[in-house]
Amino acid sequence: MTVSQLSYMSWKLLSFVLRSKQRREIILTLNKPKTPTQIAHDTDLSVAHVSRTLREFTTKGIVKCETPHEKIGRIYRLTEEGRKIMKNLRR
Repeated sequence: MTVSQLSYMSWKLLSFVLRSKQRREIILTLNKPKTPTQIAHDTDLSVAHVSRTLREFTTKGIVKCETPHEKIGRIYRLTEEGRKIMKNLRR
């Protein structure tokens, strides 16, 4: 997908992620499904901060929780929209 093919929603979500260094780091570490603890370890962020950001990302359709009924060790992965954002961040 080229930059010119991004939808309005993609631009809005990309802008949301770009406004925070921590959001960018979390997106870039999600190259495969991970738990909040794994993401926190990879980014040197607190688990609480990672969890809060993942909730925001889930609401916005950037990530999906694959194990929503688990209390501990939930697994998150990027959605198609999240992968578009990650590709843009890597440019």
